[in-house]
Amino acid sequence: MDVYCLFGILLVMGLAVCCCYSAEIDANLRLKHKSRRSKTMGSKKLLIGSQIAMVFMVFSACSVALAEESSSTLGVDFSVDYVGKYIWRGQNLQDDGAIQPSINLTYGNLTANVWGSVEMSSINNNSGEITEVDYTLDYSDAFPGLEGVGYSIGVINYQFPNTTVDDTTELYAGLSLDWLFSPSLTFYRDVDEVKGGTYVSLGFSHSFDSIGEIVSGVPIGLDVSASLGWANKTYNKAYWTGGPGVNTSGMNDFVLSIAFPMEFSNGWSLTPSLNYVTLMDGDIRDCNGFSEDDSFFFAGISLSKSF
Repeated sequence: MDVYCLFGILLVMGLAVCCCYSAEIDANLRLKHKSRRSKTMGSKKLLIGSQIAMVFMVFSACSVALAEESSSTLGVDFSVDYVGKYIWRGQNLQDDGAIQPSINLTYGNLTANVWGSVEMSSINNNSGEITEVDYTLDYSDAFPGLEGVGYSIGVINYQFPNTTVDDTTELYAGLSLDWLFSPSLTFYRDVDEVKGGTYVSLGFSHSFDSIGEIVSGVPIGLDVSASLGWANKTYNKAYWTGGPGVNTSGMNDFVLSIAFPMEFSNGWSLTPSLNYVTLMDGDIRDCNGFSEDDSFFFAGISLSKSF
């Protein structure tokens, strides 16, 4: 595969996103009772879908331009994860298991990702259905003039088929340090449904290449990571709606994960993991409309392949 394949793939992905929005709008316009709000929302979704498609196209065009100036090659990897619970920023979105496939297309410092979540139980009356699809564009590189400092910028579009949840879009920017425990700080800013909502994640991680072998020639690694999430008033008011609601900024969640990656031949890897998530702020605990629990412990496993 070369960069021109990437151009075509990203172009199709962008058009597909736009077509999905257009199809949704067309279905809404066919309803017998049409309100001014539904028309406005339809126009809004079409605009956002068009913008995402344009970003994919610009992304691919940039890749073609870079191809003429570098020796970068196209990288492709995919994974299929199973998680005992789907917890996102402390929110228990699926309490009884989900399968989550993902594919990355990488060229140089540019990455396009499509990620999905399929519910595996009827707890939300969505058994076997795709309930989330995320589209991400990312540019990551070393910070010019600062040794050991990296940065990332990008956009994430969240879509929620087969649910009543509104789609939304976030921009993000992050810094990472090649120091002990690999500290990182990432800012996410909603520019769509929760406009102005800001979530900030402080992360730390450390990896050990090998702590043993499962069989001869197949080492078992150890990845330990932790993160702490904070959000502003706009974000908390939109997402934490149980009880009296949350009308202040505050800490959201703490996450601790331990993973055991196993690298096999031909680019295959298998990674079991153990995960712990807990809510940090008392007001958020009181207004948790996602679950009766404030802390979660669950296991997961990931199968991935790189090309």
